Amino acid sequence: MPLDFSPFHKWFETKKWSVFEFQQQTWNAYAQGKNGLVNAPTGSGKTYSLWVPILAEISQQSQNQKGLKALWITPLRALAVDIKASAERLIRELNLDISVGIRNGDTSTTERQKQKRKMPDLLITTPESMHLLLATKDYPKLFKNCKAVVVDEWHELLGTKRGVLVEVALSRLKTISLPKIWGISATIGNLEEALHVLLGEDYFAFEKEMVIANIRKTIEVKSILPNKVERFPWRGHLGLHLLDEIIPILKSSKSSLIFTNTRSQCEIWFQKILEKYPEFAGDLAMHHSSIDKKMRVWVEDALRNDNIKAVVCTSSLDLGVDFAPVETIIQIGGPKGVARFMQRAGRSGHRPGEPSRIYFLPTHAIELVEALALQKAVKEKTVEERLPYINCFDVLVQYLTTLAISEGFYPAQIYEEIKSTFCFQDLSQEAWLWALDYITTGGSSLKTYNDYHKIVIDEDNRYIIKNKGIAMRHRLQIGSIVSDAVLKVKYLSGKYVGSVEEWFISKLKPGDVFTFAGKTLELIRIKHMDVQVKKSSSKTSKVPAWMGGRMTLSSQLSDGLRAIMYSLKHKTDSPEYKSLEPILIQQQKESIIPEPSEFLIEIFETKEGFHHVFYPFEGRFVHEAMASLVAYRISLNQPISFSLAYNDYGFELLSDQKIDKDIVNDKNLWDNKNLNTDLYKSLNATEMARRKFRDIAVISGLVFSGYPGKALKAKHLQSGSQLIFEVFRDYEPENPLFLQAYKETFEYSLEEGRLYKALTRIANQENVIRKCSFPTPFSFPIITDRLREKLSSETLEDRIKKMIAEMNA
Repeated sequence: MPLDFSPFHKWFETKKWSVFEFQQQTWNAYAQGKNGLVNAPTGSGKTYSLWVPILAEISQQSQNQKGLKALWITPLRALAVDIKASAERLIRELNLDISVGIRNGDTSTTERQKQKRKMPDLLITTPESMHLLLATKDYPKLFKNCKAVVVDEWHELLGTKRGVLVEVALSRLKTISLPKIWGISATIGNLEEALHVLLGEDYFAFEKEMVIANIRKTIEVKSILPNKVERFPWRGHLGLHLLDEIIPILKSSKSSLIFTNTRSQCEIWFQKILEKYPEFAGDLAMHHSSIDKKMRVWVEDALRNDNIKAVVCTSSLDLGVDFAPVETIIQIGGPKGVARFMQRAGRSGHRPGEPSRIYFLPTHAIELVEALALQKAVKEKTVEERLPYINCFDVLVQYLTTLAISEGFYPAQIYEEIKSTFCFQDLSQEAWLWALDYITTGGSSLKTYNDYHKIVIDEDNRYIIKNKGIAMRHRLQIGSIVSDAVLKVKYLSGKYVGSVEEWFISKLKPGDVFTFAGKTLELIRIKHMDVQVKKSSSKTSKVPAWMGGRMTLSSQLSDGLRAIMYSLKHKTDSPEYKSLEPILIQQQKESIIPEPSEFLIEIFETKEGFHHVFYPFEGRFVHEAMASLVAYRISLNQPISFSLAYNDYGFELLSDQKIDKDIVNDKNLWDNKNLNTDLYKSLNATEMARRKFRDIAVISGLVFSGYPGKALKAKHLQSGSQLIFEVFRDYEPENPLFLQAYKETFEYSLEEGRLYKALTRIANQENVIRKCSFPTPFSFPIITDRLREKLSSETLEDRIKKMIAEMNA
């Protein structure tokens, strides 16, 4: 029986809304039994493109069936409330007899018990809660009448282990009830691959439809420009100096979101606005992930109800939380990605037909180049791709353990289902047998430990968990989100220096010198979760980046940035170019602005030593790996040690001696041969993999992270996983979980693929080596970033002013 959409058309008419072409296309495709992906801008009515046909099907065809009929999976708990409200509005106003429920970490025990007795018709959940449902007895009965599964914000899940959790859960549901599977995505570069990952190998067999909304969502990008630009820019110099410029924007807008890249930046802007403009008290709020949940919900409601004028926030408000009143977006500093920028822009005018307005406020002048690159990318709709995970063994063994808790599983059936997913399409029989051995005995190196004998095989060859304690501990650990650990920096005497994130420390080797909390320290060892150090008199050191430094330019944005950089020789009428002009004149006076065929290297001497600055314009993470790689390769030809510094535009090697000119000019520095080996030697790859293994150990159940309210101390978690890492290294080096730690280190932490492409490009460019009298506008932000870690903010500002005065003189 075909679905009748006429009541829904009438409902749209009563709201004075038009049904968009993409919505009607989705309704028709769903009615024809197809699977698919809806790609539409934020605020264009994506939710109704799928709620309407699902409600039509349930109300018109499923009267005799009880229980769950549709699942809506969302990456954020905060989105669930809005998604539920959208469905309930339709149900209430069309007088449909359909129930809606939410199941996530915030769902009360009472509500869970109620759902256990009687499931709602529609259930909104998260990937983790979906797996918890798979861990309940009789779960096949729960899902047997499920007609549809919608995966919302699929672009946020794709390319993450949470996305893999969705893939394997869908493989199970397809066997139980064969539901229609639809994804919703706002901004993504590889749409066809995204649909393939969502449907798995059934992508080739299923009837499917890609629905792309042809809605011209206008995004207006406007840069907030300083009246006067220093010839020598540095990070943080402009930001707060432009605070006065945003006040008229806030006052003239009904409501605004001020996006910052880090929590600390968020706190600073919130405080500074209130300090200078106390009249905003009561009208200004703050929202980031470290704030108490009740406070976050209050802010979201206040925005929805138009009770506050502006919110300073981080990526915590990138997605959903459907506040229609937001009129204006202000982005503080480069967002580092086109998709992120467009997503944030979409939070304004978050209704069909309304333009999205976003203001870009640079934290230093060269970020105006990023502004030009963003404008070009938005105009050309150049959006990043999300690369899917392949053979994610930690998620695989967690999933098998989940199935063993509830009904148990038969390996032959589940192997075929697992192989049908995109992630595990190449899973070999050998790797599968390892996974089965691992969950039953702990594998070859952990066989003697009873803790790893989790699953038993019954007389029917069914794999099942019978131990209630093992089942409970596993349920508490379902999911793939493992928080970053913070390590304490201490002197050997035990005196506490401060805390630093482990992602930075993991890159250091004993004997390496780094600057932290205004002190130059030498790393002695990492013992459990303590970083043991001693004072050092060395003049060369590495500098830990603060949290903001963890964000790096995406590949697409770095391509755009390079294109703009190379074009800066040619004058344009853009306001950004006019602001940049003093900097560009100074850069060309002392050095050059490179052409696309040129690779710029600047060398100059200061009291600190010899500065060698390289400009790949490739993004911070790539430069971090590249700086270590190039420093290592130079040291093979010349005995020399370096301090390294890097930002999104380039990297600096600082030494007390000059690098030999022939070595600097040697194209072998950029050779791709032996890249993996040289990276391994130049960075402490084993230590980085050991840290990465901590997450893998938690997800795969090798270590238990603790009971609620009694979480295992981070040091026990880390030391437990380190011990197992060393056991695998010494006795089972071919263990898939052990090898996965190295694979993730090179592919994700070091972006090896992107590094390879960058080295290939640089090898084909002509080296242009410029000997400069003093730092150039391009190099100045890199140098001042390194000084930032050595000096307090006041001393830094004084020091920089003095440096600028000397250079101007």
